[in-house]
Amino acid sequence: MLDRVGGEIARATSLVRYAEGSIFPTHQHPGGEEILVLAGTFSDENGDYPAGWYLRNPPTSTHRPHSTYGALIFVKLHQMLPTEDRTVRVNSMDAANWNVTGGRNICPLFEGGSELVYLERLVDMAVLKMPSKDGIEVFVVSGMVSMGEKAYSKGSWIRLPENHHQAIHSIGAATVFVKTGPFPMAESLDVH
Repeated sequence: MLDRVGGEIARATSLVRYAEGSIFPTHQHPGGEEILVLAGTFSDENGDYPAGWYLRNPPTSTHRPHSTYGALIFVKLHQMLPTEDRTVRVNSMDAANWNVTGGRNICPLFEGGSELVYLERLVDMAVLKMPSKDGIEVFVVSGMVSMGEKAYSKGSWIRLPENHHQAIHSIGAATVFVKTGPFPMAESLDVH
């Protein structure tokens, strides 16, 4: 668990490891669900999603997740607007989903309302572009980044509130999952 606010139905950000042969019963996500598959293959009734897939299931959607061979996923629950109705599936391992814009190597994952979600590949000592006013969340998918005197390796998660101005730099090549937008009830957090 990286962050949790609430009881049984909570806003949560976590890493979930599926053991080989794991099966969950069909269930609903009232506030939506985002998944980035980090390792192995995550599956549901709609397909099999190996490492690199981004899945976004809107509020009130249901699914029956499982993993035949095991998986590690980064998951965000109950963090979507109730009006959101788009299901999104993006394979970040497909080079066609990446583009270079303004010298930045980006794989767009989702954009809607005040929310922007993408993967970015950073070269050594690159500075991650920070939003001018909104908060930002960064999950280190590979490599290492730093902020101030602290280094964050693969698997680290950082959430910064609105109007935060400290820069995040890559240490060597790195790939990061980035989510921007105002995060209600959010304070600064970092988890290694």
